[in-house]
Amino acid sequence: MKSFAVLASLPLAAAFAPNAAFSTTRVSTELDASIQFVRGLEEKVVPDVKLTRAKDGSSGVATFNFKNPNCFDASTAAMGEVTGMFLEDDEGEFSTTDVNAKFTNGKPQSIEATLVMTSPAEWDRFMRFMEAYAETNGLGFNSAK
Repeated sequence: MKSFAVLASLPLAAAFAPNAAFSTTRVSTELDASIQFVRGLEEKVVPDVKLTRAKDGSSGVATFNFKNPNCFDASTAAMGEVTGMFLEDDEGEFSTTDVNAKFTNGKPQSIEATLVMTSPAEWDRFMRFMEAYAETNGLGFNSAK
């Protein structure tokens, strides 16, 4: 299994971002992974994800930034309200309620969500999710330099 290394000495690493070399067309695979803010409504906007990790590997933080997420669309309002960020894959689900919307002139523009991992096992689980999410959405990994 491929693993990703993130240098703990860097304040933030731009980790997963759209890769121009890949098509953004969704392809269903056995590594199918999705992010939802409203249960049952898959977020179609691919986030910018930044990672930090303690030098000893005991904890880490992933910060997700979604610009104009589809959960703000009028056509999805009937699906429900944003109650958290839910990350789902073949292994199951994990979530965070640390989700904040940013507004401009009273209109929602983006969502920032923070996922705190408090153990090496949680970090490993998150990285497996991100590998599946990256494959599902045609993303690449960029290590900060």
